[in-house]
Amino acid sequence: MGELLLHRTKELAASIEKSATADGTHNTSIPGLQLIRASRISDPVYAVYEPSLCVVAQGSKMVMLGDESYTYDSASYLTASVHLPITGQVVKASPESPYLSVSLQLDMNLVLEVLQSSNQITQDQSPSRGLVINRVDNSLIEAVLRLIKLLETPQDIPVLGTSIKREIIYRVLQHDYNDSMKHFALAGSQGQRIAKVIGMLNRKFVQPLKVNELAKEASMSSSSFYSHFKEITGMSPVQYQKQLRLQEARRLLLTENLEAAEAAFQVGYESPSHFSREYSRKFGLSPIKDIRRLRELL
Repeated sequence: MGELLLHRTKELAASIEKSATADGTHNTSIPGLQLIRASRISDPVYAVYEPSLCVVAQGSKMVMLGDESYTYDSASYLTASVHLPITGQVVKASPESPYLSVSLQLDMNLVLEVLQSSNQITQDQSPSRGLVINRVDNSLIEAVLRLIKLLETPQDIPVLGTSIKREIIYRVLQHDYNDSMKHFALAGSQGQRIAKVIGMLNRKFVQPLKVNELAKEASMSSSSFYSHFKEITGMSPVQYQKQLRLQEARRLLLTENLEAAEAAFQVGYESPSHFSREYSRKFGLSPIKDIRRLRELL
């Protein structure tokens, strides 16, 4: 990492720490912008990434997507172009040097506007993985830093916030060597059609899954849809739905005090025993033991 980039990254860390003084995920007055701080290595966290940019200023994080793992730190950044069920874990952090990062939701309509205004429209091609890690550079860090510094002058956010977001997207697109994000922003592209179906799956994961109907929604053959879906998400449609169901069931068990069988039925399982087996395989403990452990940690 060059001297200027190192200086900017340290400045970014200081700006994050100024607003995120305690561990946790902090929403900000800038729509879509969150600041994350952790002073210790975390347990695995199960979540669904929305289209977003994640920039680490200090420490490092590992993300699991299906069977693949991605690790990024202050020398790299992560972009998710579609909704993806992931397992995330802070793997480098301490009270003296906490993990500090920025998460910015990406409005794909704004991405398309930037593509059009910068003449970066490309021909439709087979989309690639919806999660990508690239190396940071000065221009991106400086743009992210300016966005965070707006928190110090909230009156400037309505005037400057969107323009800085546009610049951040432009910088990311310049690093998008495989055109991965572009494929998901272009109306009618294969990536955009798959992204539409992924969004529908996230809203209707309780319902029985029929690949042929999803393929019809994406205007693809079943085999083509299945292949593209797996390339983008790293998992089959059935595996994707399973991740969503298990994550929601865990949330219900923890926050709604439901019995395991009731949570199973609410997320679409017909067999409580089947649900318990898949839950244990996913989270490492039975539903009862897992929720008991989580509550002890709270």
